[in-house]
Amino acid sequence: MHMHNRMDHLLALRTFVRIAEAGNFTKAADQLGLPRSTASKIIQDLEEHLGTKLIHRTTRRITVTPEGAQYHERAVRLLAELEEMDAEARRTRAMPKGRLRVDVGSSIANLILIPALPAFQAAYPDIELRLGVSDRPADMVGEGIDCVIRGGALAESSLIGRKLCELDFITCAHRDYVAAHGLPAHPRELEQHHRLLGYFSSLSGRTVPLRFERDGETIEIAIEGGTAVNESTAHVSALLAGLGVAQSFRFALQRHLDSGELVRLLPAWSQPSHPLWVMYPPNRNLNAKARVFVDWAVTVFAALDVRGS
Repeated sequence: MHMHNRMDHLLALRTFVRIAEAGNFTKAADQLGLPRSTASKIIQDLEEHLGTKLIHRTTRRITVTPEGAQYHERAVRLLAELEEMDAEARRTRAMPKGRLRVDVGSSIANLILIPALPAFQAAYPDIELRLGVSDRPADMVGEGIDCVIRGGALAESSLIGRKLCELDFITCAHRDYVAAHGLPAHPRELEQHHRLLGYFSSLSGRTVPLRFERDGETIEIAIEGGTAVNESTAHVSALLAGLGVAQSFRFALQRHLDSGELVRLLPAWSQPSHPLWVMYPPNRNLNAKARVFVDWAVTVFAALDVRGS
């Protein structure tokens, strides 16, 4: 194929980018709505046209050659620019539409995002939202995720992050636990006479320590023994089951504090607030769907921001 036809060349670029990111022809062809043999032929023709190998084919997986990696980086930028150009042209007469894949942590999804979604749906009825709910790190490229909402430090430095808010963290236990074990007067007492309920990272496997701050003093209590979970909604369930003392988002605990089921501990000590980010891959301009979602999410989370309170 001589790439005289610009649309052919564009299809070849799109096909190559999807194959490079998916790691196999079948998955990429499905995403593009092409037969696998067509996708394979398109790549062969593109390599022939360029006079260079872009990918190594093995039975199990496709890997990108150094030349392919360079070509991929520029192709992604070019396609994003074309998409942005087309979107800009359509924006004046069309609402954002199509599938948007967003990944979000469990508590944030269940207690904040999902209750607010009817307003987003009403404003953008043509956006088909796919909401992935998990506290596990997301494979953005492999799963075709447009953006993720995550708390904590930005571990994934290759992503672009926009801070949504700072979330308040507090220390609590179930009232039955407090009745049995009493109220601690100082954070250090938690190391001696209390059961601690932990939250561990799916990525590192490490349990997050309890942190306390007062008058410039910072105390960190390592959690050893007891129970730890790796999902924020389950963490609150474990707290409600009386499994020990834990720290979590105030928004996730507030109604249980109001009902008296949970008791706040050590209120004179504060916990470092927890930054919440919306993140997306670099060298992809946010498409129109993702842009309106991010802008909307900023307004939803602004109400929870402890910096503004």
